[in-house]
Amino acid sequence: MSQRVVLFGASGFIGAHVRAALEADPQVSAVFCPGREEHDLIEGDHRELVEVILGHAPTAIVSCVGRLGGTDSELVRGNTLVATKLLEAVAAARPGVRLVRLGSAGEYGVVAPGRSVTEDDPAHPVAAYGVSHLAGTRLFQLAGESGLVDAVSLRVFNPIGPRMSGETMLGRAAERIRAALATGAGEITLGPLAAYRDFVDVRDLAAIVPAVLRPPQLRHRVFNVGSGHAVRAREAVRLLAEAAGFGGDIREQGAGPRRSAAVDWIQADVRRAREELGWGPSRDLGASIKDIWAAGEAG
Repeated sequence: MSQRVVLFGASGFIGAHVRAALEADPQVSAVFCPGREEHDLIEGDHRELVEVILGHAPTAIVSCVGRLGGTDSELVRGNTLVATKLLEAVAAARPGVRLVRLGSAGEYGVVAPGRSVTEDDPAHPVAAYGVSHLAGTRLFQLAGESGLVDAVSLRVFNPIGPRMSGETMLGRAAERIRAALATGAGEITLGPLAAYRDFVDVRDLAAIVPAVLRPPQLRHRVFNVGSGHAVRAREAVRLLAEAAGFGGDIREQGAGPRRSAAVDWIQADVRRAREELGWGPSRDLGASIKDIWAAGEAG
């Protein structure tokens, strides 16, 4: 069946790559990307969202809208309330379409070192960011299991790749390395880099979106999206510095971001997505990091 997809958040780091993956998929005939002038998912009202959905008559809806930082109330508005708005509008306008949102590995909280976390493991987020995403995921699960909406959440681990934001650890590192190279500085300063993170290439993440739209029915409502391998953040920054040709010191100072500072280890178990969707990560961390630097150099 040919898919007509409405994609919210297409202008963002992840959304732009998701749009490219959808437009390249032979089973997708059209991708509609409402901008904020047509509808703002965070600020807009229910009636307007229903009209947007009815106007485009999609067979699937994907949301890459969310907040990475901000106050607790801003995180709840950007992550939890966006999920509820989508569920209510889709239930009213086109309840049969598949509705996909991006969640976060931050929903899991602290994980035992050396262990790959599965979608069925307990979720105990350590900060408002993870709580706001977990609430959205749980609402999607309830809607999907009850048959109200065909809703799916993708629990995204640490997405990296070309055009990544300075709000992320590697994005900040790239900005500071570039500034140091421009000024001749012999060092840069970042937060703590001892934690292990599962870095997934944003293009691998984007590839799971058309994959999750294909099955007529899904057995599960939540899928991990990671590389399946944990790497110390310090090693990822070292690879970035190497790609940039930066030989200066990398100093670690201060505290990590609230959303993940208490989590020393996270690694995804991606077997569910592999077995049910035929999806798996394909890009090597080193190659992804080289692409981050090359994209920044190209402007």
